Amino acid sequence: MSLSYLTLMKKGESEIMIQRSRFLGSAIPCASEEEALAHLKSIRETYRDARHHCYAYIIGENAGIMRYSDDGEPGGTAGLPMISLLKNRGLVNCCVVVTRYFGGILLGTGGLVRAYTQTTQAAVEAACPGMMELTSSILCEVPYPVWDSVRYIAAKLPVRIENLAYGTAVSFHLLVRAKDEQEALDALEKASGRQLETLPEEQTFHLWEIDPISPPQEE
Repeated sequence: MSLSYLTLMKKGESEIMIQRSRFLGSAIPCASEEEALAHLKSIRETYRDARHHCYAYIIGENAGIMRYSDDGEPGGTAGLPMISLLKNRGLVNCCVVVTRYFGGILLGTGGLVRAYTQTTQAAVEAACPGMMELTSSILCEVPYPVWDSVRYIAAKLPVRIENLAYGTAVSFHLLVRAKDEQEALDALEKASGRQLETLPEEQTFHLWEIDPISPPQEE
């Protein structure tokens, strides 16, 4: 089993107008083919008057299931560029549907490929691509006098602070990727003047946001 993989953090939507044609993108994280098909069904019902509902989805950490459809568009102009974008990004367990309302002007093969690619990319970015990674949850406690120093350093580290509580001391749950755990704890321990107390709790998989890619440049 892989210890990390790229997927989407939430539902994302996009809308692009090209030559009076309206392209609506919808991207979601999904763990099964059934979820992907249910999303496609929902989009078709929501925009039942639209001319095309093209889709692409990849399921499984090893991309074991890959499906796409041009849904009436010329072959290779919609579903293929959509799934190619997902594959190039390394995304799995996700589904994208692009709905088109035809505006009466033919876009040509190249125009359609660009339109479906741009709409898919915009929907994916709105869905916040993230890395599912093995993450440690650690219960931490520090004295009040050093809390500001600990908080300042934590803000610079790849960690999350949750369930912050103020009692006889400041306590919180620290979420940190397993690969970053020792380095982060060393930095926080130093910031606390060696007064940081920790109690490891569990390791589970969590989504961590990654930086968005730059949009493709026009040739």
